Amino acid sequence: MTGEIEGQGLERSLTLRGAVTLNLLDMIGVGPFLTLPLLLATMGGPQAMLGWVLGAGLAACDGLVWAELGAAMPEAGGTYAYLGKMFPGQWGRWLSFLFVFQLCFSAPLSVASGCIGLAQYAGFLAPGWFSGGTLGSGGVVHALHVGVYSFGVTAGRATMLAIAAVVLAVVLLYRRLAKMGGLSTGMLVVVLGTIGWSIVTGLLHGHWSRVVAVPAGAWHLDHGFFVGLGSAMLIATYDYWGYYNVTFLGGETRNPGRTIPRAVLISIGIVAVLYLGLNASVLSVMGAPAMIATQGVEARRALLSDFMQVAYAPSLGVHAGLWLGRLAAVLVMVTAFASVFSLLLGYSRIPFAAARDGNFPAVFGKLHKTRGVPYVSLLVLAGGACVFCFFSLADVIAALVVLRILLQFGLQHVGVMVLRVRRPEMRRPFRMWLYPVPPLLALLGFGYIVVSRPNFDREVLLAGFVAMVGTIVFLGRRLRTSGGAARA
Repeated sequence: MTGEIEGQGLERSLTLRGAVTLNLLDMIGVGPFLTLPLLLATMGGPQAMLGWVLGAGLAACDGLVWAELGAAMPEAGGTYAYLGKMFPGQWGRWLSFLFVFQLCFSAPLSVASGCIGLAQYAGFLAPGWFSGGTLGSGGVVHALHVGVYSFGVTAGRATMLAIAAVVLAVVLLYRRLAKMGGLSTGMLVVVLGTIGWSIVTGLLHGHWSRVVAVPAGAWHLDHGFFVGLGSAMLIATYDYWGYYNVTFLGGETRNPGRTIPRAVLISIGIVAVLYLGLNASVLSVMGAPAMIATQGVEARRALLSDFMQVAYAPSLGVHAGLWLGRLAAVLVMVTAFASVFSLLLGYSRIPFAAARDGNFPAVFGKLHKTRGVPYVSLLVLAGGACVFCFFSLADVIAALVVLRILLQFGLQHVGVMVLRVRRPEMRRPFRMWLYPVPPLLALLGFGYIVVSRPNFDREVLLAGFVAMVGTIVFLGRRLRTSGGAARA
């Protein structure tokens, strides 16, 4: 299984260890170090951790779908290849194109979210430089209005730092995948070390009673409970995503029939345990009421740094607590960058695969002659991420999650069942457990996330607009191609 894939020029060099490493780097980004206060606020207390538990179950159901598809169709581009084979004829070509078209928005949104979080933690290290003030110093926030909807737009030094993180990731990605093993492993050590330190800190300095101190009436199953749960699950879904990154690198994976399913399921299990341990540790030290009360405080944007200060200042002194908080900020920034690195690596292969298949502009199919990198695809996605770095983190997360659910995940869940009916003889090295329960539960769970939140129609309209424009572009390309063939 080594050597180049005919017609693609990509080498099968990714092992199980490397696949799990890249998945974990993708999954453990800046999200869990920023979103816990937002999660708690959705339901008003620690009961919001139910969103994390349900999010883990949803990730497992979705992961089984990815595992079956990735093992059966180990090709560069992941979902792009799956949709073309799950749905017959031009329907498959259209849905595949639509997926890649929306990816040109959702992938940069995902990358930008990590870069925005990185810049927020930089604000803890140098608050006078990265926060407050005018456009030339920390940044100025505007509301961009589109009809009745508004979006937060920020510009300043923090934004420039976020963009610089994108540029650095691109520079590091300009090399063959086989040469990235040491760099990826080093970043993973920092990521796991940061979470491990946080969990140990909670065990040494926390109080378990704070983790389970839910307010009175917390489990009253009224309308507010289910609205809050939907918002909590949206945040959890954002933080869990990334376990499928290896499927985008299916054309570069050794023994994909075994490696891809194992990498997906192992990654989900590891991250579920780490996230629950991390959030329980932070809660045990800081307590839900204090974290909810700081929703508008700038320190909330550097949650882990604040957590370290609160934990260590009483025993080691305020000065030592401050320095440990700064160390935590640096580690989280490395963690955020590692996620950006992994995201751009995986996503850049998707427009490349579509272009090589003739279903996307041919320029995206260019491969660097000496470095083996799909550089046009990489640069376009990175450029989009730089643009989205100007938007607020909350808007970026909401747009990203809804776009992916409606224009990717939902299609895959329906498609995997369609494929079972249409091609029962297809070789499937891994068959999902308890079929068809996982895709059905995933459809229900993701659908609930979309429609349960207040003002969900803003993101649904965005997804509809992207789908409409993508369809127009697809039809235009098809007419131009058929017209050229007719003239010939």
